[in-house]
Amino acid sequence: MSDHAAAGPIDHHHDPSTATGIPNKKLLLWAFLASDCMFFGTLISTHLVYRQHPADTTHIPREVFDINLTSFSTFILLMSSLMMALAVGAIQRGNVRATRSALLVTSFFGLIFLGCQVFEFTNFVYEHGMNIANPDSIFDSTFFTLTGTHGTHVAIGVLWLGLMYVRSFKPAGTRGSAWFGRNVAHVLVFIAAAGPMFAFIVPGVLRIFISGDSFGMFFSHNLWPLAVEAAALSLLAWFARAAGPVEFDERHAIDVESMGLYWHFVDIVWIVIFTAVYLLEYV
Repeated sequence: MSDHAAAGPIDHHHDPSTATGIPNKKLLLWAFLASDCMFFGTLISTHLVYRQHPADTTHIPREVFDINLTSFSTFILLMSSLMMALAVGAIQRGNVRATRSALLVTSFFGLIFLGCQVFEFTNFVYEHGMNIANPDSIFDSTFFTLTGTHGTHVAIGVLWLGLMYVRSFKPAGTRGSAWFGRNVAHVLVFIAAAGPMFAFIVPGVLRIFISGDSFGMFFSHNLWPLAVEAAALSLLAWFARAAGPVEFDERHAIDVESMGLYWHFVDIVWIVIFTAVYLLEYV
């Protein structure tokens, strides 16, 4: 707990405010989310319109979708929103350690969601012959464009979480240039831990439980990703060791809160996509 928190209630928005009383950073993010909302609205509307007027029957959604897998990934993404809320609450109390833990769990859940999407896309392409550029299937194009764009937003959010996590270790009183090299190395280690997780490990585990692959096949196909993951996690633990007071405290709550707004928006958009693209096919 920092000295600021011990002194009593404080203003968690240590950021210049506009004439509306909303901090600059938050107002900027709201403006971005408003434009992104219209962007996703266009993609979702396009999918729904072409769903009512299919140009072909190459792929029947109910025969392609695995609703159990998508429901699981949706649950994981919703739990990540809970962890994001806990991260915001922790930094507002000045509890940096709890904030770091919540940020890491949030990013981990985000990676599981991305891994489920990688597994799903791979299955659609190789097992069902779906293709975003398939001229004979409008469904393929609208589906991959919509869900792929959302997956990109989740990946950006995971990277943002990692950058915020790394930022929380900046020693107090240290200039940016003096900490730059260590900062870059820490970010690269985080990316090295995140990449194999969603690209190889999560899809590999799903193939065991869904496709019936053996554990031996999983380890033989993912030996290098597992080795990279183990090394990256070890380095993350090394970077996270105690190294004295840090600059990051409740004065930076507005930054974590802004990141939380983005993450919650991505989750809400997925609920709409899950309903409009997946559940609607079973009504």
